[in-house]
Amino acid sequence: MAPDRELFRTPPARAMLAASIFSADFAALGEASLAALKVGASLLHVDIMDGHFVPNLSMGPLVCAAVRRVCPDAFLDVHLMVTNPKEFIPAFVKAGANSVSFHVEAVKNPKELAAFARDLGVSVGLASNPQTPTSAIEPFLNDFDLHLVMSVHPGFSGQGFIESALKKTKWIRARVGSGARIEMDGGVEPSNGARCVAAGADVLVSASALFGKPNLAQAAKDLLDSFSTTSRVD
Repeated sequence: MAPDRELFRTPPARAMLAASIFSADFAALGEASLAALKVGASLLHVDIMDGHFVPNLSMGPLVCAAVRRVCPDAFLDVHLMVTNPKEFIPAFVKAGANSVSFHVEAVKNPKELAAFARDLGVSVGLASNPQTPTSAIEPFLNDFDLHLVMSVHPGFSGQGFIESALKKTKWIRARVGSGARIEMDGGVEPSNGARCVAAGADVLVSASALFGKPNLAQAAKDLLDSFSTTSRVD
């Protein structure tokens, strides 16, 4: 499947749900991915962890390629939580990624790496950890299709939502306008979905709040309904 950048290039009519397959049943990953798309997820979020940048391991390009075979029309949003993202990007593009995000904390020249990835035909995102100040991403706000705001400490699913991520999201949105997507990743659930959207997020990643519930369809509905609820962030 040829990578499609349009999902991140065009402001969505409503905030999109990204299903993080890291929390899905790995014994039935294809079925879980298809089910998430069927109940309303706009894209599949693929978390890649190397055991160095974060203290956990997840999956590699072969798993991503397998998901692509099962879900040929899905938008695969690859999130590289790795120390050497440039070494990983070509393999995940070959495996079927539509977008690749890497961490500002892991690279010396984010703009250069963004150009490298974009030349391979994918959308490019810049991720930042909760403790990373906005000054670290400010020079690169206009160089990326997506800004990924971590609202938990990266590496493990099921953590509590970090409220300061809302302030960072609002800060980014005020500066990029509608020219980039803002993805909030970690601890997103129906109780805070409206505030995430009010802060400026238009892509919201859900892992355990989606796959960890007994009724996937109801969990997706609850999340999507919360994205449409009026709220505000001071």
